[in-house]
Amino acid sequence: METDVRAWIEELSSGLKGGGSKKQALLWSLRGAFNGPYLSWTARHPIGTNVYERDWDLLIVLDACRLDALREVAPEYDYIQSVDSIWSVGSASHEWICKTFTNEYRSEIEQTSLITTNPFVPQTFDDRVFPPKAYAIPVMWPQWDVVEKSTFQNLLQIHKHDYEEYFSAPPPEIVTDHAIKMAREDPSERMVLHYFQPHTPYISHAHREKRPITDLEDDPWAAMQNGTATKEEAWELYMDNLRFVLDNIRTLLRNIDAEKVVITADHGDLFGEMGAYGHPEGFVHPDLKRVPWAIASGTDTGERQPDVETSRQTDGDHDVEDRLEKLGYL
Repeated sequence: METDVRAWIEELSSGLKGGGSKKQALLWSLRGAFNGPYLSWTARHPIGTNVYERDWDLLIVLDACRLDALREVAPEYDYIQSVDSIWSVGSASHEWICKTFTNEYRSEIEQTSLITTNPFVPQTFDDRVFPPKAYAIPVMWPQWDVVEKSTFQNLLQIHKHDYEEYFSAPPPEIVTDHAIKMAREDPSERMVLHYFQPHTPYISHAHREKRPITDLEDDPWAAMQNGTATKEEAWELYMDNLRFVLDNIRTLLRNIDAEKVVITADHGDLFGEMGAYGHPEGFVHPDLKRVPWAIASGTDTGERQPDVETSRQTDGDHDVEDRLEKLGYL
């Protein structure tokens, strides 16, 4: 995003004069002012642990998974051996992607297969668009050093899926099936799987019932702020969405050979802490930046034979922009 002092002042003025919450408008603009110098510094010197500093064969990234949430459900899954934590390099996906896949780790990335459902991957590697995405920025001088798309041994971006008529987030079994197929047919030294769950929309019930998602499942943050849902109701749906992906990972680990498996997250999620919801960029709250580091392992029994077509998983730029807008990023 280009720096634009005038746009930032106009955004601040418009928000304060508008009919919405003046407090939220002020916080939004202040984040933009903070993110300029914050991202300028941390693009060069990330705060947190880059996942390539750790030892793993298969890295499973759960989008927006809080540490306390995974620790709460871990006893339900016998494949999770332990749940430690690290400090993430980002508080939002775009920030995490751009601070993780950098030229400092080029040799490791060259041996990595990435399968992802995150819409910021094409924004980053195809369009070379870097954070911030949502805010007007008055002052900023970042130096991003993100590798090219061709650096990866394999990179598969998943957009379309069988349930698109109901919701925009790919269900986890699609990632699982592509991972099993790629691991068997074109194995790499390392593999990163970026599932979309437990990130909103909370599709677990709608997926099972083959129905459209409700307003609460689609945008719990708006529902909590306008008083149509409680934090407890939103949290219950969030946890169901987390179990949805963890159930699928159980299948994955019975159909992939990986001695050192790690389950982590790009960032956490906020449910009203410090007046914030979701996962703003450049927001250093510990419930966003401290993420799980859970240990597991996988053995391919051959019991699942996935039937997936890579070609049908490709969308154009317009589709990516639409999906980002539906998810509340634009």
